[in-house]
Amino acid sequence: MAAEQLLLRLVIAAGLSLVGLGLYWGWQRFLLRRLGRAPGERLVGLESLQPGVLGILYFTTPDCQVCQTTQKPTLRRLETEMGPDVQIIEVDATARPDLADYWGVLSVPTTFIIDGQGQPRSFNPGLTSEEKLRRQVEATRVGGADLAAETPASAQRVESGSNEI
Repeated sequence: MAAEQLLLRLVIAAGLSLVGLGLYWGWQRFLLRRLGRAPGERLVGLESLQPGVLGILYFTTPDCQVCQTTQKPTLRRLETEMGPDVQIIEVDATARPDLADYWGVLSVPTTFIIDGQGQPRSFNPGLTSEEKLRRQVEATRVGGADLAAETPASAQRVESGSNEI
């Protein structure tokens, strides 16, 4: 009887975890779709993005230590490595809370990969590795693929193919 209860609890816990991951993935997809717009329109916050250039929209705050010590240097290395092909747009979420709300930013650091037409293709809440950002930029450059923020459950799917919007 005790083994059956333990098994039932494990099944329930696994089910709740899957539901949570599904909701998280769904939120990511919803956010990218919500930010989609008609061709030719500029999204709020991308006014300085050069036409035809990939962008990384980076939300930070002055008191975010991870932003200053880890995420910002990572973005600078990518910017140096990729040169004029990638533009970093940094936004202080405390100075522009309206912009953070518009983009659905709930925590910092948060990054969005923006394609050459100004369309958001990937969303990364929290600290994002240089490799993941590079992979997202390259995938967007090559085929405009959508690599919404990878969760542990979706990481293998993203590696094997892209998820189209």
